[in-house]
Order: sequence, then structure tokens, then C-alpha cells
Amino acid sequence: MDDTLKQALALGRGYYLKKEYGLAEQYLTQVVEHNQSFADVYNMLGVIYHDQGQYQKALRAFEAALRINPGYTDAALNLAVTYNDTGKYKEAQETYRHALSRSGASHGKLDRFVQGKLANMYAEIGDVYLSSGMYPEAIEEYRRALALGPAFVDIRAKLAGALRDAGQREAAIAEYEEVVRQSPTYVPARLNLGLSLYAAGRKEDATKQWQRVLEISPGNRNAEMYLQMS
Repeated sequence: MDDTLKQALALGRGYYLKKEYGLAEQYLTQVVEHNQSFADVYNMLGVIYHDQGQYQKALRAFEAALRINPGYTDAALNLAVTYNDTGKYKEAQETYRHALSRSGASHGKLDRFVQGKLANMYAEIGDVYLSSGMYPEAIEEYRRALALGPAFVDIRAKLAGALRDAGQREAAIAEYEEVVRQSPTYVPARLNLGLSLYAAGRKEDATKQWQRVLEISPGNRNAEMYLQMS
């Protein structure tokens, strides 16, 4: 590789790390026009295209990175996320599984970073099902996400909401209670826990939750309204 291309590669990587994607794209594109052997360059371009909303170009870039280096976990994860963003959920899951099967993680154990990305992917699929009123499917995806990220309280709160909307009130209460146990100051969960308790006829317990919200967030309008109406 000549000095001009080396400089373009260095500049492209530098701008990419600073998230100056417009400048990074110019130099990284220059690199791949002359040398197609850098998997990380294609991965960086994929991230840039994804950020721009050019999902098809992002898919091609991540796929190119994986052709050069089939064991490139970051590229595989980015490809899976892009599949997910374009509604290709089956391909997203298959890509994740393939990436994990090639990783150096012990059998049955995943890298924490991979676990988090996979959990969020399942949660996003759950969101799609939930928005379509497909509660059993949403609940299943949220449970898959929590199996990988049990401390993700935002996902657990989504599961609780899906259970509530599916008519599984007691299960929803149990999940909301777990959320506030893990994150006592998570106001949205306490508000919804109060509503679920109130719907279950447990007015005193509901009141305690809303009063606690006001201790955490003085002047919270929702909590004040619920207390006035209860």
C-alpha cells in the first residue's frame, strides 16, 4: 500500500473515531476504491451508512467485511442490527447465532457486550409485536431479552406492560415490583405499578407507590393526578 493510501486510511480511521462521519466516509471510500482487503474499513463504512439511514449500503458493507473476515464479530453484530432495522428478523437472529458460534466464548457463555446487543435486539422485536397488538409474541421476545440481560429494567418494564395489556395483571405486578426492587428510583415503573395495583383493588398499596414517586420526583403531575383520583 502506497503512502497516499496509508494516509487516507489513517485519516479515515481518525475521523471515524471522532464521529466525523462525513469526512471519514470520503477517506475510507478512497481506500476501498484501491484496496478491498480491509475488513475494518468496510465495517466503519457500514456504521456510517447505517447512521445516514442508507441501510442497503450498510448491509453490503458489513457483508463485505464478513467475506474478508468471517470471524469479525463486530461486523456480524452490526449486520444483525441492520437486518433488524430493515425488518429482516430471521436473518438478524441467524447472523447473531453465527457470530456467537464462531466466537471464542465458552459453550453456554456469551461475551457481556454481545449479550447486551442480543438482548436489545430481542427487545426491539418485542416492541414490533407489541405495537401490532401481538401480546404473546411480544412477551416471549421480552423474556428472551431478559434471559440475556436480567438487569435491563427498561426491558423488564416493557414486559410488565405487555403482560398487563394481555390481561395478566398479577404477572405484570410481579414484574413491576422486580423493576422497582432493582431500580428504586425508576419513576415510570412505580407509576405503572401503582396503576396495576389500583386495578387489582389494592388501593392502599397503589397510594404508597405514588407517594414514593413524589418523594423521588416532587411535583410529578402523573402521581399527583393518580392520588387525587384514587
